[in-house]
Amino acid sequence: MKKIAVLPGDGIGPEIIAEAIKVLKALNLPLSMETAPVGGAAYDIAGHPLPPATLDLAKNADAILFGAVGDWKYDTLAREFRPEQAILGLRKHLALFANLRPAICYDELTEASSLKPEIIGGLNILIVRELNGDIYFGSPKGIRSAPDGLFAGAREGFDTMRYSEPEIERIAHVAFNAARKRGRKVCSVDKSNVLETSQLWREVMIRIAKEYSDIELSHMYVDNAAMQLVKAPKSFDVIVTGNLFGDILSDEAAMLTGSIGMLPSASLDKNNKGLYEPSHGSAPDIAGKGIANPLATILSAAMMLRYSLGMQAEADRIEAAVQTVLSQGWRTTDIMTAGKKQVSTVQMGDAVVKALI
Repeated sequence: MKKIAVLPGDGIGPEIIAEAIKVLKALNLPLSMETAPVGGAAYDIAGHPLPPATLDLAKNADAILFGAVGDWKYDTLAREFRPEQAILGLRKHLALFANLRPAICYDELTEASSLKPEIIGGLNILIVRELNGDIYFGSPKGIRSAPDGLFAGAREGFDTMRYSEPEIERIAHVAFNAARKRGRKVCSVDKSNVLETSQLWREVMIRIAKEYSDIELSHMYVDNAAMQLVKAPKSFDVIVTGNLFGDILSDEAAMLTGSIGMLPSASLDKNNKGLYEPSHGSAPDIAGKGIANPLATILSAAMMLRYSLGMQAEADRIEAAVQTVLSQGWRTTDIMTAGKKQVSTVQMGDAVVKALI
């Protein structure tokens, strides 16, 4: 029996998680699921976005199925109490350093993409983002009085971008190993013409690539990578990059697929224990309206079965069911196009369950 920590969170989180759980239960798998509050929902109950009981549940589980956190009503809280700190805390405490975000444009959704069908049709890329380092976690950081320069004495905010060789090495291995199961190409994205951190990043990537002679390694500056993702996205296979650049590029890639509501993700530790979540946010403006797209969460559950639980066949069944539903014309609001059948969050989940049979 595998134990799953279910953390629905805020906004549309509970709605989309409910549909993913519905799909998992339909497979009759040996799974034990326990739910706990996280994010703003946890702050309301326990005064902290990641209470000790929730963290303990996540630590003791075989995998974590995560919804979304965040709501505008918490924006006035001190930073350490804001809902978003929950996901950062989980990544840190569980050592989840490798974020995998596949961006796939199903043939049925080419009309929903903002790009022309001939540019986007057949897209299947994987963005591997390092999660535990970079400017998000580097120190020192803060707000102070500028000590020198033209604006000395004025308030200034400062953050520190930093990466160690071991951090870069381990994410490089993840990317190269992923490429071996795909198109055998890795594009390392950095800003080595400007940043010392990126110069080390590129140096390490080149060194690790020597262990993978069967993989083609290329390099690209992040600004060019952002442009190429909309100009020639199918030229990429696996993209590997740091935390900040990966955050931005993976959201850009999500929109190529027709909607960020279609993009699942996995955040893994060195043993493939992972946290699985849709790449979109909590969308508090549509919470409770029954219009959120649950497919990214359902596909995240499929990734959970594949990467952390070793249930490849069951993961394939979920992904095939999602494609069947799309081919049948079912659409939530975010991917709706002319001539298709608009459905609610619950109806989309029901359609995926039916397609499993």
